[in-house]
Amino acid sequence: MSIELGHFALVLAFAIAAVSTIGGYAFWRPGQRIAMVLCQGAVLQFVLVTVAFLALIQAFVTSDFSLALAVNNSHSLKPLLFKISGVWGNHEGSMLLWILILVAFGAMVAAFGRRLPNDLLALVLATQSLLTAAFAGFTLFTSNPFERVFPPPFEGNDLNPVLQDIGLAIHPPLLYAGYVGFSICFSFAVAALISGRIDQAWARWVRPWTMLSWTFLTLGIAMGSYWAYYELGWGGWWFWDPVENASFMPWLAGTALLHSALVMEKRNALKIWTILLSIITFSLSLLGTFLVRSGILTSVHTFASDPTRGLVILTLLALVIGGAFMLFALRASSLRQGGLFAPVSREGALILNNLFLASALGAVLVGTLYPLLLDALTGTTISVGAPFFNLTFGALMSPLLLVLPFGPLLAWKRADIVGAAQRLIGAAALAIFCTILISALGGVSISLAPLGLLLGFWVAFGAVAELIDRSKLGRIPLVESWRRLVGLPRSAWSTALAHFGIGITVLGIVATSAWETELVTTLNPGESAELSGYIVAFDSFEQVPGPNYVADEGHFTVTSPSGDTRQLTAERRTYVASGMPTTEAAIETYYLSQLYLQLGEPLDTTHVIRVWHKPYITLIWFGAILMAAAGVLSLSDRRHRIGVPRVSVRTIRQPAE
Repeated sequence: MSIELGHFALVLAFAIAAVSTIGGYAFWRPGQRIAMVLCQGAVLQFVLVTVAFLALIQAFVTSDFSLALAVNNSHSLKPLLFKISGVWGNHEGSMLLWILILVAFGAMVAAFGRRLPNDLLALVLATQSLLTAAFAGFTLFTSNPFERVFPPPFEGNDLNPVLQDIGLAIHPPLLYAGYVGFSICFSFAVAALISGRIDQAWARWVRPWTMLSWTFLTLGIAMGSYWAYYELGWGGWWFWDPVENASFMPWLAGTALLHSALVMEKRNALKIWTILLSIITFSLSLLGTFLVRSGILTSVHTFASDPTRGLVILTLLALVIGGAFMLFALRASSLRQGGLFAPVSREGALILNNLFLASALGAVLVGTLYPLLLDALTGTTISVGAPFFNLTFGALMSPLLLVLPFGPLLAWKRADIVGAAQRLIGAAALAIFCTILISALGGVSISLAPLGLLLGFWVAFGAVAELIDRSKLGRIPLVESWRRLVGLPRSAWSTALAHFGIGITVLGIVATSAWETELVTTLNPGESAELSGYIVAFDSFEQVPGPNYVADEGHFTVTSPSGDTRQLTAERRTYVASGMPTTEAAIETYYLSQLYLQLGEPLDTTHVIRVWHKPYITLIWFGAILMAAAGVLSLSDRRHRIGVPRVSVRTIRQPAE
């Protein structure tokens, strides 16, 4: 009965979204009281989709195999956590999660957007409802998660074993919150283009939603990277897989949007570019949805292999995004330019930031789509792999990292580049010293590694130098400096923390690439091997039953160069229902570095053992966490909740016939 209730709730949510779309676009004009009705509709959509999603969770938890989705993606022996995560470990359930997050953001706008002008609020909610209606309709008519099967089987087929991991229980919801959250920026852009409310107040309203989505997406990408690192057993943390790129491209565009919206808020400039970025960022999110579900890619990240569904999603993408770009084309010529500023200014630095990010985004987009388009048009198969992306992306990011510390130290409108450079002399000297010291101690086998280290230290120390400069440390009494530091706006702290996180991540990437070592060998129990001063002893091997799998366990003793001894266990699991194997690597952390051990297939009486030593690899994810923490800190700034600038009532002139 709960399945039918969930199905009916989703149908009702689709109907309300469709009515809200029509009503919102028809009666949005100032003076008409449609905004409150749309707010109620947005909350009701959220409640109904939540009911539908909970009905699906109940079916999985109770192993209700009259539901086709549970038959194909669950098993009664699965642990409870993986029964729940199995709801979104497939195409149909993940689409329902996508819709749930979409209506959740719409409900948040309805709850927290009461200070918005009624006409703008109505258009934002109407656009959100349009997206909800489109994807709820797609789910109901092509990917219905509530289909029954009769007679119900006694047991399910189980979820893909690779997805039965806590990382996959956390990664998709975080990633979707980032993906779908940018729909609010898209809706604000469409609403602004229709109503003509494109001013500093609009930028102030958009920035918190952009920051929230960017924070979720940062965490989602970091969690996905770490999951692939420890679960797939290949020892890498990023492969430039097209599906990985599909999540990374909205992050690049969202980062550019954050900085562009800041210029628009402070200086009422970059209006056209900010609106365009709002559309592009969500367009890239929809592109990622298409790649994952169209069947044109084969990856552990993909959910569907049905070209028909992919064609429907492509049609939706063309209609929604094509309509937004058409509206932008009609309105862009009527937008007025904002305030003027000198090239050497904080505005100029933020524009340079956008230029490099947009170029890097273009490189990743071309490298991702070109092989797919070439295959579709000519049948020619080519591979664009890590060397292309590393070279092009690295070449574009290096200049950005070089100028990054200057931006926060430049004044608005007009600045003194020499003065900013003088304030960064200490950061530059410390970065050079640390680079020389680490290079001398570690020995560098990659010629560009010192440059990468220098850039990482430069960005990190530059972020600290910004806080020192703001507190006037060394120029005024220490107590007064401390008061100034504590009294800084949270947005200033978040900027410094985000830039510091970027520097830390760069250091982790460079150090791991430069000093990683690998050993592939065969061992019998009782034998040992050595890698980078670590002695790995193969103690024993045994078979151990799990909840829904049988594991071959290898037990190892690792002795570090300092003499520290630790016990590690690596596994190869075979799942009962599907017979599919998975690899569970043993990972041991030594300060900021890790020893990564994989148990291979048995060869007669021996086992293949692969061991990696990955210096400072944890800095990659620690830097990402710092960036996400910076986003949370920025969102807590009270200036995002009060002091909204006066709303401009100027409207865009209609283009000439």
